[in-house]
This record gives sequence, structure tokens and C-alpha cells, in this order.
Amino acid sequence: MSRSPSSDRLDRATAHLDPPFGVVDLDAFDANLDDLLARAAGRPVRLATKSVRCRVLIERALARDGVAGLMCYALPEALWHVEQGTSDDVLVGYPSVDRAALRALAADESARATVTLMIDSVEHLDLLDAVLGPGHSEVRVCLELDAAWRPLPGVHVGARRSPVHTAREAGRLARAVVARPGVRLVGLMAYEGQIAGVPDATGSRVRDAAVRWVQRRSAAELAVRRAAAVRAVREVADLAFVNGGGSGSVETTRADASVTEIAAGSALIGSTLFDGYTRMHPRPAVLYALPVVRRPDARTVTLAGGGWVASGPAAASRLPSPHRPAGLSLTGTEGAGEVQTPLRGRALPALGDRVWMRHAKAGELAEHLTAYHLVAGERVVATVPTYRGEGRAFG
Repeated sequence: MSRSPSSDRLDRATAHLDPPFGVVDLDAFDANLDDLLARAAGRPVRLATKSVRCRVLIERALARDGVAGLMCYALPEALWHVEQGTSDDVLVGYPSVDRAALRALAADESARATVTLMIDSVEHLDLLDAVLGPGHSEVRVCLELDAAWRPLPGVHVGARRSPVHTAREAGRLARAVVARPGVRLVGLMAYEGQIAGVPDATGSRVRDAAVRWVQRRSAAELAVRRAAAVRAVREVADLAFVNGGGSGSVETTRADASVTEIAAGSALIGSTLFDGYTRMHPRPAVLYALPVVRRPDARTVTLAGGGWVASGPAAASRLPSPHRPAGLSLTGTEGAGEVQTPLRGRALPALGDRVWMRHAKAGELAEHLTAYHLVAGERVVATVPTYRGEGRAFG
């Protein structure tokens, strides 16, 4: 279970603020970054920006030795970071079909030298040619290898991403890229979501044992297959990087000698989906406060708003959680709502008090707030915009 910041300390630091608002406990954020870098054991970490979505925090992480480059989740986001001078090494983690953004990339010499697009098929190359026209300027591309585990025919364990699964398929696509004018193959990526994104210490002995069994076998299979894919691609292209991992799979990813860098970001935030891992124990670094506006009965208080539910499968794990005061829980009938969130408990806060909440998925809180208040010790040392506060939304 993650260690929690003192709600008394946060209350004192933010006593002058009226909720709703979000805070970043810089002590916890920095400790989480220390732990991530220690787990990477010298392997460079590429920061996954979708898990942070606040430029000041991204820059804070990039200032540390061991953090090198960004992985953005949209091409317009990558172009914005280039414009802001955030990084000179930006990988777009998902294929882009944004025609305006692709044209902007092709027209900007600095962006072309900085940004790498993701591809997983010849169709992506065809789309680039159709959008940019014949003889277009050269753009950097990265080939994505499917990292999912397929132990039996028809069984797919992991995210459904790239159609390129085998080393032979990776080599075939690499040869097609090298033969195509206007693109340069510089990287290979494989995201092992079935390891990085699935907790293995939820408290259910049978479930957790099954998850660990799957993850061990998946990691072993992927290490062999990814190494073979890297060899096949390197036969035709000089790769600048091989990217793998995620916050939850740093140890197994760094053990793969074919990987040159690890992508991670959620570990810095410490949201609730990352509480149940044996491999890491991030501190809750980003929380939000909501006000108590009703007391409908002796066992219930109602908060204003707060229904900030995470993406993914519809499940209780995607709901925000009351953090402090202790002993509060969501109701089964209402959960967390857009206009109100009722909580049950024995020792209830008073009307006008605040309740500290934790969100489930690291970067998504920033989609609801225009600013974060940065807390160091017992004071707010800065108030900084999120992406949305800078007028940016890249979903």
C-alpha cells in the first residue's frame, strides 16, 4: 500500500484555497522519481507525458540525470513541446492520422529533427505520402512491435496495438520503410501492457498468483521475441533507440539487453491504479480536494462534484477514492458523480470541510483542472498550469 502524505500538512499549506483544487506534493513527486531511476538502474527513462500533463512537472523530471526525452501521446502535443523547447527528443507513442499536424511537422525543420512518428504498417506510410505529397521532406519513424503474449492460438494477453508480432513481420516492415523515400527508420518500440499496467498485489491470493505467473512467462517470451525483432530490423536500419516498458515493468524491461530505454510516467504521480504492485510503491504525489456541501444523514456527507472517472474498462478500480480523512467510502448507488459525490463513514467531516481524493489514472486528473498547486513542506511554493490551463487538450 502506498504511503500517504499528511493531510494535516496539506491542509495547512492550502488553508487559503477554496476547493475544488489539485495539489502536487513535490516531496512525494521527487521521491517517486528517485525510486523510478533506481529501478531503471542506469537505463535511460523516456518520460511518458500522458501520465503527467503539466509542463512544469515534465520539465522538473527532465532536469534529472537519467531522464532523457519525451513520449507524447499525440503529434500536436509533440509539436507544442518542440515549440516550447521542452525537449529535443520526442517520440509520439501512437500513430497519427492528424493531417494538419503531419503537414506542420513536414514544414518545420526543427520538428523533423526532433519528433519521431509511430508506425506499424505500410498503410501508415501510404497515409504519410497521401497527406504530404510526393517528394516530401524526410520524417523520422519508429516501428511498433506488438508486445502481447499469445500462448495459444486465439489467446491474446495484453493491449491490442500493433499488427506486427513476429521478428519476421518486423523485418518485413523495416525493409518496406527503408525502401520508401521520405521516411527514416530510427527506432523500435514494444509496450508490455500486460506487465506494466496490471497490478500483482491486490490482496486476492489466487488472482495475484495467476497474474504473476502470466507476467513471468510473458516477460520471458517477449525478451526472446523482441531481441529477434531488433536483430531483424537492425539488419536494414541503424536504430537510434529501442523503447520498452512502463512504470510497472521497469525491472523486466531493463533485464532485456535489446532495450536501450524505458518509457515511464505514472510512477511519478502515484495514482490508485499503481497501489497494488510488488515491484514498486509510489507515494501519492497528486491529490485533489473537494468541499463538503451537504450532510443528508448521520452517516453520509456529500461533496460537490468529483466524478472524475478514469478511462479503461468500466470497473470500481477506475473510480476516484476518498483519501483523507480516513474511514470514508463511496456509496454503491451513486459512486462519484458529476455534480455530487456522497461518502459514507462514522467520523464525518463538517459542512465546509474538504476531503482529499485520489484519482485512479495518473495523468487524467489534469484534464479536469487548469492548475496544480505545488506544495513543498507546509507551503504552496507555486501554482502552475496543467495542459488544460495552457489551453491545450490533446485527447
